[in-house]
Amino acid sequence: MAMTPGRAAIEQTYARIAPHLRLTPVLRTSGGGFGGPAVPLTLKLEQLQHAGSFKARGAFANLMLRAVPAAGVVAASGGNHGAAVAYAASQLGIPARIFVPTVASPAKIDRIRRYGAELVVTGDRYADALAASETWAQSSGALPVHAFDQLETILGQGTLGLELSRQVADVDTVIAAVGGGGHIAGLAAWYRGDVRVIGVEPTLAPTLYDALEAGRPVDAPAGGVAADSLAPKRVGELVFPIAQAFVERVVLVEDADILRAQATLWDAARIVAEPGGATAMAALLSGAYQPAPDERVAVIVCGGNTTAVHL
Repeated sequence: MAMTPGRAAIEQTYARIAPHLRLTPVLRTSGGGFGGPAVPLTLKLEQLQHAGSFKARGAFANLMLRAVPAAGVVAASGGNHGAAVAYAASQLGIPARIFVPTVASPAKIDRIRRYGAELVVTGDRYADALAASETWAQSSGALPVHAFDQLETILGQGTLGLELSRQVADVDTVIAAVGGGGHIAGLAAWYRGDVRVIGVEPTLAPTLYDALEAGRPVDAPAGGVAADSLAPKRVGELVFPIAQAFVERVVLVEDADILRAQATLWDAARIVAEPGGATAMAALLSGAYQPAPDERVAVIVCGGNTTAVHL
């Protein structure tokens, strides 16, 4: 299989992993119903995916497209990627060890444990967990499954764009949250400029925003209410050129905007999203992204690993 981040490779990836995924639904509505601009709005409800986020796509792509040694796989994660790898490994009968930082939410830690993976909680941020996972990979021979900077991860996340394009053909703009960038790189690799792709990051974790400003991946702050899903130290090296070519721009939102969007998704449509999963919606509701009249917008609700007490 030609492993390039183009549409043909994404289609081939989807053919392999689709039997292990949920076809997540879309909600076609108006932004006005959420207190935002009254434009045609599609919500892609990817928080309903296995393991609670879009990350299951990249996890299955890695485990099914790469040779997995007897030692199994190892992953570092703020939580969602770890849960996805743990789930995929449990379904495919592969041993998995997951490293997460102390900032990982209890909901995500619980998911990883319930899927049967070995769990190691270490360090304050994703970068700490990543370093520990790399040490383990070297000593154990386990296959490292990177959360975003791996071609198979990007191809897997690109299947979300393929799926959305089949469900809703008449979209002008897709808005997606950005952490390390695998999510938005997959979308951008699928749409390739035919649809406007807008990235959204917290002001306290402007990973891709800072990279685009600098013209290369650079270290960025890694804080904020969505730090367990949207705050790596820097955007991926494989991710960056794809984003630079096909992401129109990245907008920043405040933590208060993210929490307001999270509450609004629940109040208006009974959609449970974690802060990172509500970040794309925050751009629309806060005005960080302002669509033109009648612009047809799709927002990816990318994760729901939270607990009702936070809503």
